[in-house]
Amino acid sequence: MTIADFFQSGFVLHYINKNQLFVNNGGLALTLFIASCVIAAVASYFLGSLNFAIIISGKTYKQDIRNYGSKNAGMTNMMRIYGRKAAGLTLLGDALKAIIACLIGYALLGNLGAYVAGTFSVIGHMFPIYYNFKGGKGVVTAAVTMCMCNPFVFVIIVIIYAIVVGISRYISLGAVMCMLVYPFVLAGVDSWLLPAIQIGDSDPVSGSPYAIFALLIAVLVIYKHKENIKRLRAGTESKFVFKKSVKADEVIQNDKKNTDSESSDDE
Repeated sequence: MTIADFFQSGFVLHYINKNQLFVNNGGLALTLFIASCVIAAVASYFLGSLNFAIIISGKTYKQDIRNYGSKNAGMTNMMRIYGRKAAGLTLLGDALKAIIACLIGYALLGNLGAYVAGTFSVIGHMFPIYYNFKGGKGVVTAAVTMCMCNPFVFVIIVIIYAIVVGISRYISLGAVMCMLVYPFVLAGVDSWLLPAIQIGDSDPVSGSPYAIFALLIAVLVIYKHKENIKRLRAGTESKFVFKKSVKADEVIQNDKKNTDSESSDDE
């Protein structure tokens, strides 16, 4: 097997195609294919459920990042509360789990497996089984999945993200805009790079066989940004500054004061 075969079809799909199992033994071929999809999905979901914002805030600061700042278990909130080092470690951890997940997918079913694995690592990050299904918004994991599955699409999306955030200073707006265009960018790039698909005697059709995964990731990420979208519309969303805005201890004290104030108002 060549490197090209690894990324295109993986070990399982390469074995199926090499031995023409879909022709000679369709039942075995289908079983191997479905089992590989399930393994990629399940393994990647459990990998994705390792939320490094929660892990780092808990192990290093003895706190739960979900209780402070925006209450999101992600890199941006880690930056705001704990600073660059914590945010960098969070970025590294969330990126690595997506890379490993996609490599598992590639090993099993090539590019298709990578999309399956990447999508489920994003789902795991958002709804982690280890943390009562309360995770992050999946932006970093989704971005790394894009990069692993189609670097050309990733570069285009990063340029769009940089332009939107550079002009607006809203991280959330950049993420939402990128997710809105992601399925269309993928479809456009794949229709340019991939050969047209022909079924039977029908005319060849160009497009992306992976667009469904891009659409699912986009819907999930946008859904997780629903509160940010409300704040953007109301003009109350915080603009991002590349530094720790307040100390974690100050955030705790402010949250405590707000809680006490709300209790007094209720009384």
